[in-house]
Amino acid sequence: MDCLLQLRQVSAAYDGMRALEEVTLEVGGGEAVAVLGANGAGKSTLLKTISGLLPPSSGDVFFAGLRLNGLAPHQIARLGILSVPEDRKIFPGLTVEENLLTAVAARSHDTGDYRQDLVQLYGWLPWLAERRRQLGWALSGGEQQMLAIARALMGKPKLLLLDEPSLGLSPAASDAVFQFIARIHAGGVALLLVEQNAVYALTGTERAVVLERGRVVLAGPSAELREQPSVRKAYLAV
Repeated sequence: MDCLLQLRQVSAAYDGMRALEEVTLEVGGGEAVAVLGANGAGKSTLLKTISGLLPPSSGDVFFAGLRLNGLAPHQIARLGILSVPEDRKIFPGLTVEENLLTAVAARSHDTGDYRQDLVQLYGWLPWLAERRRQLGWALSGGEQQMLAIARALMGKPKLLLLDEPSLGLSPAASDAVFQFIARIHAGGVALLLVEQNAVYALTGTERAVVLERGRVVLAGPSAELREQPSVRKAYLAV
């Protein structure tokens, strides 16, 4: 499998305090990788560093062989790295369809007709089409999460960064969100998934890493990590 994303000894800091410590990580083309860790472990910092929102203080980030250090977030998005943040960031004054179309600006790496992708999304999520003229903020939490993911898809990602997609959702809504994510992954989009629910994270990915205090302390196939006693005790409650 070709390496799509590569972090080499990446450290990052907030206000002079280290949040990532020499993290080395790879995501192959079309691969799904989960990131586990307690609150404050550096999971969200990792995604922000990859997307350009937080520059690394040392180390290098590569995407498809291109070094990302120093690139602005919009430049990184146009290369094909799209993010779904923890707080979703649905634009409150825009309709569902207008929210979806905001991601089209990230498609400079793709010349396809965005209208065909919009039709495909509406085919996958018929309720989204039914509510396309409704304001995005008026949707339920689960629906907003689906909208946020669908919006990122409109940017034609090669790699999708997902930050806690099940946070604050009911079990039924979480199931629906992860079914949608599985469909996206089956279509060939690579995923880097930060998720507190380790059952979801380790079931829907090929590989996983565990962060503690900004460092990678465990890494391997997701199926193997599910059987690690430390992972089962800390994240699977068994």
